Amino acid sequence: MSSIITLCLSIVFLVGAFDAAMGSTPQTLPSEPDERVRVDEIYDQEARLFLSLYSLKRDGEIDYVTGRTVYQHMRSTYGNPVYYFQEYPLFYCWNHTMWNDPLLDGVNGNEAIYQENTEFDITRYKPCRFNGQPC
Repeated sequence: MSSIITLCLSIVFLVGAFDAAMGSTPQTLPSEPDERVRVDEIYDQEARLFLSLYSLKRDGEIDYVTGRTVYQHMRSTYGNPVYYFQEYPLFYCWNHTMWNDPLLDGVNGNEAIYQENTEFDITRYKPCRFNGQPC
């Protein structure tokens, strides 16, 4: 009986050690990209978010999104929209993962994963993209 318990404990220990050695390392969010790779900007009036869409590979495909809280929105004397928003984003979307930064202190390692296996759905803001049309 004692040898069976020892064998079971050994197996549990080996499986745990294997999982620790082969387990996935936690993702680290890259810094916010430079404005030169930004491909679009969207104001989500319902959520009061200013979304910046980036193409890190510079191929036009959106692969990094940030969302900043807008605290004031107005029109300039020429009719152009003017947004006043937080310096750092509230959320980031990168590598099929949405990150939350409630402290609004930029990418510094304290961001938390909000949702995994998710995609940014641009068709919510630009229905013309639903059929693959240019907007």
